[in-house]
Formats: sequence, C-alpha cells, structure tokens
Amino acid sequence: MPNVLLKTEHLSRSFGGLQAVRDVSIAVEEGSFHSVIGPNGAGKTTFFNMISGAIKPSSGKVFFAGNEITGLPLHRMIHLGIGRAYQITSLFPSLSVAENVRLAAQARGRDTFKFWQHSDRFERYHERAQAALKLVGLRGVEQVLASALPHGDKRKLELALLLASEPRLLLLDEPTAGMAANQVPELIEIIQQLRQSGQHTIILVEHRMDVVMSISDQITVMHGGSVLAEGTPQAIAADPRVQQAYLGELYDDVLTQPHEVAHDTNS
Repeated sequence: MPNVLLKTEHLSRSFGGLQAVRDVSIAVEEGSFHSVIGPNGAGKTTFFNMISGAIKPSSGKVFFAGNEITGLPLHRMIHLGIGRAYQITSLFPSLSVAENVRLAAQARGRDTFKFWQHSDRFERYHERAQAALKLVGLRGVEQVLASALPHGDKRKLELALLLASEPRLLLLDEPTAGMAANQVPELIEIIQQLRQSGQHTIILVEHRMDVVMSISDQITVMHGGSVLAEGTPQAIAADPRVQQAYLGELYDDVLTQPHEVAHDTNS
C-alpha cells in the first residue's frame, strides 16, 4: 500500500456567507507530485492556506505523516517538515541571497533566534544554504541583495529558502506567477529535478496547464470550492466535466502534448 503523507478529510472554509472551500478530501502519496488546478475562485489558495497553517478550517481535518495537524500555526508546520512558497515572493530584500537562505536553514534548527552568535557555530546552516543555492542555479550571486535580483531569480531564491529547511512536503503556490515565458522552462526543470530525486513530496497550485500536465503524477481539479475530478494527467485531460468547467480552449493542447512544456498560456 502506498504511504500517504498528507490527507485532508471533509475540509471546508467559510468567510461570512461565502463558502470558499467545501468538503475537500484528498490523499497525497509520499514522494509523489500532486497538482491542484481550477479556475479563479475555485478555492485553490484557500485550500493551500488551510493545509499550510495560514488559516484554520471551518470544519474538517488535516493529517500529515499520520498525525492530525489541523489548525497548527505556520511556524509549527515548518518544524514538522512542511514548506510553502507563495504567489508573491516573501524574501528579506535588504539581506544578501546567501543570508536569506541561511536564515531559512537556521529556522528549522535549534538556533532559530540566536542571530548574534559567532558564524562558525552556524557552519552547518551555511553548507545547507550553499547546497540549496546550487540546486536552484544561484551559485555565484550569493552576496547580491535579494532586492536586486530579477523576478525570475527571486522565484528561484524562494525555492532555495524552502529547500534549505529540508522539508518533506513542498507546497508550491503558482511558482511561475509573474515570470516571463522564457524564464519558465528553467524553473520547471528545477522542479522536475526535485520530483525525480524522490526526496520530496510536492503539491503544486499552478494556472499553466502545460506545466501541470508535464510533471504531475496526480491532479485534483477544484471548481466552486469543491473537488470536481481527480486522476492522472491523461484522465483529467479526457474528462468531459473538466473540459467544460476549466480547460476550454486549452483542452486540445493539453491532450495532444501531455508531456511537454508548451508556450505560455497566460491563463
């Protein structure tokens, strides 16, 4: 039997009279790449916010590695091994690239608030940061201020921050948001390498159907706050409910090129 790393049971969230997420139950296998897609307003980000600890669900439960984590705050999620990247980059702009990543590594360790200790004490965090920067292709710009990086490199840096904390589960919320079309393939290649390493379980929210179809093991389609369909990329592309509710004109490209990163759809 596959080992389920993350599971939600009947997860729901309301904001006043608006039910943003309704009765969502999914199971994500350890080591898999699971994407969540849907049109604007489908509830994807609210769902992500609940499983990452950014907001508490109105009802339902979240389980990680067999333990219930429903409503735990963000800092507890990090220590459990859950890392999240947001649509909008969240970096320390006045610190260097290397300092950003070292602090992310340190946040998972026992020296979280010991910022003024001698740097030798934190050599293990420095090494972890360097390994993360190498993986995302940012070696050579370690001393550049984060604020001076182009947008595409900021997205890479945010991914390096996640990797430096050595998470078991990566939550990637629109990682290609705001990137120029020519920058996307390099970032997707990095994500592909993470997928192929087998060291991480990844849940992706992404609007680019070419990206989702090329790298996912399983896809959950949300519509109107609920799960509309779930399955392999091929099954999702062939599902008439998904075609009608979401894929629309993208359907032909998705069905005919399920394993290639196509041109930017800007959808």
